[in-house]
Amino acid sequence: MSDSGLPDVGAAPGVPDSVEVFDTTLRDGSQFEGISLTVEDKLRVAEQLDWLGVDWIEGGYPQANPKDAEFFRRAAAGELELSTSTLVAFGSTRRPKGRVDDDPTLRALIGAGTSTVCIVGKSSEFHVREALRTTLEEGVAMVGESVAHLRSAGLRVLFDAEHFFDGYKSDPAFSLSVLEAAAMGGAETLVLCDTNGGGLPHEIQRITSEVVSYFDGLRIGIHTQNDTGCAVANTVAAVVGGASHVQGTVNGYGERTGNANLMTVIPDLTLKMGVRTVPEDRMHRLTAVSRHVAELVNLPPHPADPYVGTSAFAHKGGLHTSALARSGGATYEHVDPAVVGNHTRVLVSDLGGRAGMGMKAKEFGVELDDRAAAQLSEKVADLEARGYVFEAADASLELLMRRSTGWEQEYFSLEAYRVSSYHREGEVSPTAGVDLSTEATIKVWVGEDRIAAVGEGNGPVNALDEALRNALNGRWPALERIHLTDFRVRVLDGPTGPGAADTAAVVRVLAEHSNGSHTWTTIGVSPNVIEASWEALVDGITYGLLHDQLSRVG
Repeated sequence: MSDSGLPDVGAAPGVPDSVEVFDTTLRDGSQFEGISLTVEDKLRVAEQLDWLGVDWIEGGYPQANPKDAEFFRRAAAGELELSTSTLVAFGSTRRPKGRVDDDPTLRALIGAGTSTVCIVGKSSEFHVREALRTTLEEGVAMVGESVAHLRSAGLRVLFDAEHFFDGYKSDPAFSLSVLEAAAMGGAETLVLCDTNGGGLPHEIQRITSEVVSYFDGLRIGIHTQNDTGCAVANTVAAVVGGASHVQGTVNGYGERTGNANLMTVIPDLTLKMGVRTVPEDRMHRLTAVSRHVAELVNLPPHPADPYVGTSAFAHKGGLHTSALARSGGATYEHVDPAVVGNHTRVLVSDLGGRAGMGMKAKEFGVELDDRAAAQLSEKVADLEARGYVFEAADASLELLMRRSTGWEQEYFSLEAYRVSSYHREGEVSPTAGVDLSTEATIKVWVGEDRIAAVGEGNGPVNALDEALRNALNGRWPALERIHLTDFRVRVLDGPTGPGAADTAAVVRVLAEHSNGSHTWTTIGVSPNVIEASWEALVDGITYGLLHDQLSRVG
């Protein structure tokens, strides 16, 4: 084990000791469906990438749109201070039968204010003939002349060989001639692109190895798409074949099915193969960067992502949790989660058993003996049979666990609530001027005081929340910081048989709350959606008040 906590794994013979990491989240990743980055977003993502320690950050295509042009302008003006990474502008070769000295794309690259550019050119004879509609000789000249022109302007140049693997399989001589032209023009890295994502690892490794041998001493890179689900495997295979430059994106964002996920590629290479990627003392930042960037692009993190997902080191089965309790994570975890900034989680469910319940109690700081753990495990199994899923609602589970030890919350108790909604159609049409309002009346006890309050909202949950807050007004200052941030309802299987109503299904509500620094999720289940919502809402507020109290006591 090294001083950084990373395992001492030496690179295999023929595999590079280190690779450059080239991130294209801001360019290729932004083509992912659902992503639309502002200039401010792009600056913040770039800061995260620099903090992680990637070698290159591809910022976009300066000529593509006003946002990318402004991004490079603001970066050059000093609004983006990079301490580790180098910013790269992306573009393409000159046009067919055009001149490099008046090509608008090359002019934009030179004016982008970066020290390094990456240009893409077609390396498949089929695409040169059919897409560019020009000769193979002109296709080669476009690449060589463009690289040489950019080099003469004082720029470092990386060359992306588009559709390289498809082209190499059909006409290797032409594809190699394109790479030769880029190399002779002064490109320092030749990047082999599996543009349509159709390659498989054995093909990628073989072809990459042949290219590495052909260009002995020149850096060869790999850029893969995930259309076969093999983008990460193909990237690793290329490194086994000798590639020393890898391209990808945070969380695998990218066009169609995405690009190689650098959050997986980086630890695969370093932790499993001993290949240096980002600085050793920054490997633990992977999970934080993954989740921060997910927030910036406004997409939920995928829980099952290797290494950085919330489920990556989560354990549910009874055998797993029993083994974890005895011998720690080594029994069912392939690496120490802390190395990548993640942590072990135990999911308590009807599969988890007594051992899992005991481990979860320790995680919550609740003292639970074996007998209580066994009883609570049985109770959880019964509740989950009725529709509860505590693995998705840790806050409700913790409250349930504390109640099993005799704890009762002292903040308030409900006597009754009533909710009424008012709906009036518009006078002109059913959709014009609709008047919608909901009112909730609530009666609660706070100590010896009986309090009645009213709340109005745009729905029953909002109205109940307002009514409860009005009732507790000023008694618990922490309540002002607790807010409902997400609310999800799922309809479960309802009663069947003669006389069963189609609308009499059980509903499950998951409510997410936040106090600005911490987020927690609660659950409610009932045939009545308002009652299920109330249960989740009360648990959310109770959990927030409890942990505010514990933080002040502790």
